[in-house]
This record gives sequence, C-alpha cells and structure tokens, in this order.
Amino acid sequence: MSDSLPILGQTTRAPVPPDLDLFAAIAELKQARNAVVLAHYYQDGDIQDLADFVGDSLQLAQAAAGTQADVILFAGVHFMAETAKIVNPDKIVLLPDLDAGCSLADQCPPEAFAAFKAAHPEHKVVSYINCSAAVKAMSDVICTSSNAADIVRLFPADQPVLFAPDRNLGAWVEKETGRALTLWQGACQVHEVFSERKLLELKATHPGAPVLAHPECEPHVLRHADHIGSTTAILNAALSRSEDTFIVVTEAGILHQMRKAAPNKTFIPAPPEANCACNECPHMKLNTLEKVYLALRDMTPQIELPEDVRAAALKPLQRMLARDLSAA
Repeated sequence: MSDSLPILGQTTRAPVPPDLDLFAAIAELKQARNAVVLAHYYQDGDIQDLADFVGDSLQLAQAAAGTQADVILFAGVHFMAETAKIVNPDKIVLLPDLDAGCSLADQCPPEAFAAFKAAHPEHKVVSYINCSAAVKAMSDVICTSSNAADIVRLFPADQPVLFAPDRNLGAWVEKETGRALTLWQGACQVHEVFSERKLLELKATHPGAPVLAHPECEPHVLRHADHIGSTTAILNAALSRSEDTFIVVTEAGILHQMRKAAPNKTFIPAPPEANCACNECPHMKLNTLEKVYLALRDMTPQIELPEDVRAAALKPLQRMLARDLSAA
C-alpha cells in the first residue's frame, strides 16, 4: 500500500516498483497495447531513446496521422497530444502528465482569440500548431516553424493574414516573406529568455562557431544567428555544416539528438539572462520514464475532445498536411 493519501478528485494509482526495469517494462507494454510512443526533441534523453519516433511538431503531426497503432503515447505537451487526437479520433491518445501545457498556447485563450478574429473579418487565419484545439478550430490553416513562411506564401499577396499566437515567429515570417501580418501578441517563455549579451560573449569565446536559432526567439537574438529554423532544421544544419562547434539557441533537449548524431562535434547551449535552467521547458520536463510507464500500464490520462471542436480543428490541420488552401 502506498504511504500517500489519496487526493480528492483523483484516482489512486499503484506505485512504480522501485526495482522495475522501466525500459523493458515500457517495451512490453507497447507491444501488449499495440502502442506507439511519439516524443518531441525537447523531452529528456531517456524518453527520446525509448520513443518509436522523435521529431519536431510537423514531423510528429505527420507521424500521428500515419500511425497504425491503437494507442498513441505522446511524450510532449498538451497541444501536441490534442493534435494526435484530432487526426485520430478512434485511437486512444495518452499524455503522461496532463499538466504538461505550453506557455505559448496558454497566452491565446479561445474566447479572446475569437474576439480578435471577429475584429479582423477580412483576414485569413494562420495559427502556429502551438495552440489549443479550440484555437485551431477557428483557423483557416495550421503551420509549424518548419513551414510557416511557406504556408503564408500560399495565400495571394493581397490577402490579409492574421498570424497567431507567436509574435516572434510571426515577425520572422514577415521578414522571410516580405508580407505584413496581423500578429497575436503571444510568445514562448523559453525562447524569450535567451540573453543577447551572453550570446555575444559566447560568440567572442568561440569565434567561427555558427549560431543556430529557433524562430520563436526574439528578433534581437535572431539577428546574430547564422541559421534560423525549426528544431529539425537546426539539427540538419549542424550535421551538414563543416564546422565542429555550434552555439544552439533553442530548448536544450535538442542537444541530445545532436550529440548522438555528431559525437565528434561540440554543441553549446545558449544561456538565459538569469542564472537558471530557464532554457529548458518546464512543461516538457514534466514527463518522466515513470509517468510514461504508468500511462501505458493504466491507460490514463487520455486526451478527449468535444467532437465539434475536433472536427473543426481537423480541417486546417489537413490543409497544412496537404499544403492545399483551396477550401480555406
């Protein structure tokens, strides 16, 4: 029996045996449940290593749409698991910790976004995948950091576009496309903590080391980058370039895959302004091996969505995956 008392409104769960081989137990449960584990690059290294697929938001959405598994365990954050459920209504979608949210998605409440959209009725709505299912349902097309500029370019040049919820990604898309966008003023708490001053100090300490940055970073940080792109694009740039040392300006979880893929290269995480681990997403890090095991063992927590919201959110996701705006 557990020594802890049950919490009102929560189901008491049997604890994880202290001597359990979690990797072996998870592998057995995956086979028994016909389950697939999808993990984002920002997860802890152990979770990345046991996952069936590791990728960025676009790759994970594509993997979720194409899986034949009966159960999808999403080692990521809430909006990612929602996306998997949107494209797989008949599958069980598990999220190891329901509190694994997203600061960016939280800054775009559906009610406020509905009013913002209503104030711009002539605009088409491009929403970054880092938003809730309810916001996706109000969008014309979804994008990721991998394809945001390309998605915006699919609209006619004279078509006004509302871009949400990340103002920094939106500003970068404006620069890339030469188009003015109406931006929702949200931002990622991780990508806004990077220090320009400390980045310049790193560049001085490591002359010639390219700076690889995510477009969710602030413009004053991005102006020092040699390559700007999604987590996958950052990884690919590090592998394809001839330099042996890189400064990486995004969530530090990506360094695990970089070091595995290029063990002879050096990857330096850009530091935040404060002396903290603020360049690690606290929401992503809520998922642990123990929680992955418990989710597969107990088949909970499961992601559920109202069918009207799910069906409405599916359309803009399908347009992104098909790169077809004919019905937008």
